Amino acid sequence: MGLLCFPLVSLVIHSFCYNKDKQTKYRTLHCNLFFWSFEAMANPRLRGWRKWAKKDWAIAAVGFTIILFALTLLFDSRNPTSSSSSSTFNLPSNHHLIPLTLLHRAKATGAFCLDGSLPGYHFQEGFGSGSNNWLLHIEGGGWCNSIETCEIRKRTALGSSKYMDRLIPFDGILSHQSSQNPDFYNWNIVKMRYCDGASLAGHPESEFKNGTKLFFRGQLIWEAIMSELLSLGLSKAKQALLTGCSAGGLATLIHCDDFRAHLPKDATVKCLADAGFFLDEPDILGNRTMSNFYHDVVQLQGVAKSLHEECITEMEPSKCIFPQQIIENIRTPLFIVNPAYDFWQIQHILVPAGSDPDGYWRRCRLSIQKCDSTQIENLQGFRSSLLKALSKLQHDKEGGMFINSCFVHCQTWTAETWHSSNSPRINNKTIAESVGDWYFNRKVTKEIDCPYPCNPTCYHMDFTQPS
Repeated sequence: MGLLCFPLVSLVIHSFCYNKDKQTKYRTLHCNLFFWSFEAMANPRLRGWRKWAKKDWAIAAVGFTIILFALTLLFDSRNPTSSSSSSTFNLPSNHHLIPLTLLHRAKATGAFCLDGSLPGYHFQEGFGSGSNNWLLHIEGGGWCNSIETCEIRKRTALGSSKYMDRLIPFDGILSHQSSQNPDFYNWNIVKMRYCDGASLAGHPESEFKNGTKLFFRGQLIWEAIMSELLSLGLSKAKQALLTGCSAGGLATLIHCDDFRAHLPKDATVKCLADAGFFLDEPDILGNRTMSNFYHDVVQLQGVAKSLHEECITEMEPSKCIFPQQIIENIRTPLFIVNPAYDFWQIQHILVPAGSDPDGYWRRCRLSIQKCDSTQIENLQGFRSSLLKALSKLQHDKEGGMFINSCFVHCQTWTAETWHSSNSPRINNKTIAESVGDWYFNRKVTKEIDCPYPCNPTCYHMDFTQPS
């Protein structure tokens, strides 16, 4: 397996998703990371792959995902998304890099990353009217669902602070520039690094004692970082927002009410999950791919202890990790940002690797613009499932949402999709404007886009494009 990784990673590093078309100007390294990892495994003819057993492919698939997620974070932190007018990644001249703080007090509570290293976070202090306000963002990066995949993960920045970038830029919702982040720019802003592989919800009681040296301490990491931030001023917050992207969006949902419970009763506290509303839907063959995967994650790391008790008493615990079930019990005001055609969900839930042996979906799953009418009909069905799963939030007067019709994933942590002159819009409002209206109660914000291909402001990822 190691021999297979090197040519693949080499190809990925030199592949940037670039298309001069306005529709695909959203461009980050993770698109080709996903493309090469999963397409190579789905097509055994590529680069002379040998025939593996089903178990080997399953381990390799998740392994490649973890490795490539780590590379994504490495390059994305140094090379934020640029617009279609530029073919290079350049940091603005006024860009500040935020240092990593390792949580040394975590030793006392045993709050360790998968490999036993210390967890960490990046913190930029607020100023002016935002000095007593806090925004916490939880990093994303998938999950590990077996000893084998967690062993691979612990050798990356998603399982060990040894591999984390020491300096990263803050963009989008994390930015201290008012032009990028009009409502939260002067708040205390924290990015929590993700290194447990279970959305900060693993428990040590589920660790194996047979010499695997894996630490399932996600819940303890969450508690340890919260304890430190409370001591730094979070305990006196006037306003606070917990956010997260992808697996970090799921972590936001899991910990939302606990976040609220730690803060003053008179504080305004809300939560925002970006691209974290993963659906419990069958794939195109009728298999419950995501459901089975989450079952393994929950069982491996004892995640049930971090889920709502009301849910786990009524159904199988792994069902309770799906956002549709979590939002049934969340009491804190919640906002969901999610593309109706989330490329990650399409590529891993609706059309996962191995579900399309004849290659009918190969181009469509990599670019929505390459889909035929029958495939678009399937994607519209997936969109309908998302809207149905969000029906409770649609009727919640304190809830908000921004569901656009883009083929993209996370949208809050880059300026291009969060708030810029070219950002995706619904009813002429950017995501940042919609979130601000909701958070500060300026307007009821439940923005649901018309079906693809109606929105010309969308960024559509295109994984079929050459570098």
